[in-house]
Amino acid sequence: MLKDNLLAYALLFPSLAFLAIFTFYPIIKVLDWSFYESVMSVKRFVGVDLYQQVFQDEVFLKVLRNNLLLAAVTVPISILLAMYMAVWVNDKMRGTSLIRAAFFYPTLLPMIAIANIWLFIYTPDYGLLDKFLGCFGLEGQSWLGDPKWVLISMMVMLIWKEAGYFMIFYLAGLQALPKEVYEAAALDGAKPFQRFRKLTFPLVMPTTLFVLIIATTNSFKLVDHLYIMTKGGPNNASNLLLYHIYETAFSFWDMGNASVLTVILLVILLAFSIIYYGVLDKRIHY
Repeated sequence: MLKDNLLAYALLFPSLAFLAIFTFYPIIKVLDWSFYESVMSVKRFVGVDLYQQVFQDEVFLKVLRNNLLLAAVTVPISILLAMYMAVWVNDKMRGTSLIRAAFFYPTLLPMIAIANIWLFIYTPDYGLLDKFLGCFGLEGQSWLGDPKWVLISMMVMLIWKEAGYFMIFYLAGLQALPKEVYEAAALDGAKPFQRFRKLTFPLVMPTTLFVLIIATTNSFKLVDHLYIMTKGGPNNASNLLLYHIYETAFSFWDMGNASVLTVILLVILLAFSIIYYGVLDKRIHY
């Protein structure tokens, strides 16, 4: 028994070492820095003063509101779209493999490449979107320069990229479902939408919980496309929490405030995970 445990711990040790060095230690270090006012190499203990300053900062409140709004819109739409695409390509029909590849293709592209593609699409007058609208006599907008449109434009791009990724999880879940249940439902005269609502949707809820956590986490980890497309502008209308942390740390060299923002981000993601598991996990049939 002891030998088995030692072997197990020996096999787990490399992963535990990486987890401790690259996850636990940085978290502890960030928590420590969040209580110090740190500009360049000068540190001064200030307690919770930095937390108070951050929550009184209008830029932070705007950035947080942007990120919560982006998550509230993109997460459910991406999940529903991914579920619909998975149900569609799960049926045996001609060209299914090609359709699956087309849906999944945006996931393979780096976010920097996607940002450049959509930067061309959103370019005023000469961009693909304005050219398309011009075919119907409609006038385009300054998609990335107008505070009313820039966050919506980012949401569309994110949904386009994420839906195909989540589709793969749903496709795997659908292919593992028992066929006998669907055959019995078809014999009972259940229509396709009834089969989806009464069978498919409840049976893929474990997958939905997993995808929901991944989608929410991803919506708070966006930074590279902002660097290419908007730099968080105009007037912080497209700025998100992780990019705000990056700017605070590496543009303004304010490590104290950046640490506070990082702690807040970790708490938000932890809170979402606890809520999802606490509320949804009890209602899921595995």
